[in-house]
Amino acid sequence: MPDSLATSAVSARRGERTAAPNAMNLIVTPVGADSDLRSVLEDLKMGRYSAARDLLIRTGGNWSLYASRSQRLTDSAAGRGVLKMWRDEEPHSAHAATLWAWSLTRGAIDLHREGANTEVVGRAAAMAQQEWKKVDELWPHSPEPWSGRLQLSQLPYDARYFDPHWRNRQEPWNKLADPVMHHEGPWPLLGEVNRRHPGSRDGHHRMREYFLHRHGASVSSQYTHWLVAGGQLNPELLVLPLYSQMDLYRERHSDGRNSALQFWQTEQVRHFATRAYEGWFAHIPRTEYAWVSPWDLNHLAHALVGCGETERAAWVFRALGPYATPQPWKDVLESLGRSRDWTDEFLRIRTTVLGRGAPR
Repeated sequence: MPDSLATSAVSARRGERTAAPNAMNLIVTPVGADSDLRSVLEDLKMGRYSAARDLLIRTGGNWSLYASRSQRLTDSAAGRGVLKMWRDEEPHSAHAATLWAWSLTRGAIDLHREGANTEVVGRAAAMAQQEWKKVDELWPHSPEPWSGRLQLSQLPYDARYFDPHWRNRQEPWNKLADPVMHHEGPWPLLGEVNRRHPGSRDGHHRMREYFLHRHGASVSSQYTHWLVAGGQLNPELLVLPLYSQMDLYRERHSDGRNSALQFWQTEQVRHFATRAYEGWFAHIPRTEYAWVSPWDLNHLAHALVGCGETERAAWVFRALGPYATPQPWKDVLESLGRSRDWTDEFLRIRTTVLGRGAPR
């Protein structure tokens, strides 16, 4: 298989459209086909929050969609001022408090990754922690505060600081009774998420990120492998090992050496990619493609292309339509030192895959 099929990549401005060889535009966006969310983001740019409020009310208790939409609504640092205004003007709105808490959480994580000193990061984390407490009071059955605390646990502090109940818990705080999963971690925080939303995609991604940032890609990978081997309830979680495969690739092959091209052609990648396809993607009604995470679809398409499953990959590309996310494509292409513009490469790969494995 040509290495361009095994290692395609993406690197463009969000929302940029590029003419495709097969007449299908390429739109780079984490929003995907969620047109309702896209229009709300435009309103936020103009300083209006009422559409965001209405969208989240309509999303209701669909926790997977709520998590995805709330993350996208807090992506832009420029929009945080509007969210703070909403929070101040509607102090009893659980939705406003949730978005503002996510904004503060993002801010603390960004400060840490930018190298801010511990005291500054600690103050930012404390502000986020306080806001999540307010969300708890306004919306006690929401899993969002516990997902937010899980993300904060990536910071270089004792993770118990982010659990308001840690002193009263009966079980060992950072250990599971399962001997197969012996790694210590903020398991009670994940447990609180799962009590409110069993099999939460967002919660398990936060746990994966905890292990990744605290212990490295190998431990993160062990966690996702253990998770999907345990008969989890939510088929969406079958995609998590593909994220861990990308984490391992970045750690081992960021310079494009050491058999980088062969990494995606292994039986392990094929196993997880085909399992995610058969156990999750193949059961999604076409009418629901617009609400599927575009990040999940891109990771699945990339892995299927890499291991040569082009017919299955074609179905995923059809589900994506004109939409793409930068990851995982971008990092792989850059690791190989390729100078191609990602849009040309991605479109060529998509056209080739659709031509080879076009759904019948």
